[in-house]
Amino acid sequence: MNGFEQAFGHGLTAWALLALGFSAVTLWRLRRAPGGTAPAPAEWPEVLLLRPMDAPTPRELANLAAEVDYPGRLEQVVVSPYRPRLPSTVAWLPSDPMRRNRKAGHLAYALSALEVKGRVVLSVDADVAVDGALVKGLVAPLLHGAALSTAAPAVEGAAGLAGRAVRSLLCHGHHSFLALHVMSAGAQAVCGKALGLSAEAQRLLPDLADHIGEDLELSKALHARGQSVALSPACARVPSAPTRASAALDRFTRWMQVLRAHRPGLFPTVPLLFAPAWPLGFCALVHGGAVPAAAVLSFLAARVLLGLRLGALHGVRAGAATDWVMAEALLLSCWVLSLFRKTVTWRGRAYAVLPGGRMVPDLSGEGLSEEARP
Repeated sequence: MNGFEQAFGHGLTAWALLALGFSAVTLWRLRRAPGGTAPAPAEWPEVLLLRPMDAPTPRELANLAAEVDYPGRLEQVVVSPYRPRLPSTVAWLPSDPMRRNRKAGHLAYALSALEVKGRVVLSVDADVAVDGALVKGLVAPLLHGAALSTAAPAVEGAAGLAGRAVRSLLCHGHHSFLALHVMSAGAQAVCGKALGLSAEAQRLLPDLADHIGEDLELSKALHARGQSVALSPACARVPSAPTRASAALDRFTRWMQVLRAHRPGLFPTVPLLFAPAWPLGFCALVHGGAVPAAAVLSFLAARVLLGLRLGALHGVRAGAATDWVMAEALLLSCWVLSLFRKTVTWRGRAYAVLPGGRMVPDLSGEGLSEEARP
């Protein structure tokens, strides 16, 4: 074996052991369910549940029609440019924001137009099936001093390879927000699908309506002020819709662009730690050495265990031991694509993304498809 092969083998072994250690530490930190359970109050407060949207799908309309078994008073308000078909229990606030981040613009307008005082404010995307457990899981941390509460998405049901890859990416791998929560250093990773907003978060949010990742930027702003972000013990259930591969690629390429803009120091860790299985496996086959192969196999075993643990915590056990392989392929592909895509498209308009996540109009015509949602 020549010097290059030895160096290659040592480097490959070191990379596999680093990835193994990352997965092992995540498993150790997940030994208890992230978030915990905040003590229930004697009386649950009144809740204002905001549902920002632009063009709801039939599945999302069904989510809005579902009854929310929350023990306190709850007003659910859809914030959108036009009135969709809604049950009598759901109100509508017309909103057509000019801000570049439409969802943040909807929320900023709703906070200025609606009576908020005395109520706990939640923001939940339309693709989430809201139930009482989620509402209580978002409300309780705010009552105990958290500035922001968030819930990890749990995709229910998945059809086709693309749908299974998306489900596993969010529920069985290191990109699960349960895993991100226990491994975060500094400002917490936040998923904007389901948020509980304290008074301080409500005050900061309107200033972030031109950022592509308003949820991450909000977490950073609160962290800088010494405020805490709490994870709901209940996941945000997202009934799966048919997913095309192109839509999945666009969606998570956008997530990688958000990561690069908001946390550039973490961007290189995606292929190194979050999705290394495919390059590690390929390099082990090319090298053929026993020691690197053993290190890679040990890493793969740890990833299977991590997938099973996260599947149990999300309540999504289907494909937990195997589908993470497709999820890592999806995430790695999107990371590579994000290196070349410099703009995103929002409601038919292309924007360049500046460091820090601020969007500015772009005339190059490049961008992601409309199906790439925040």
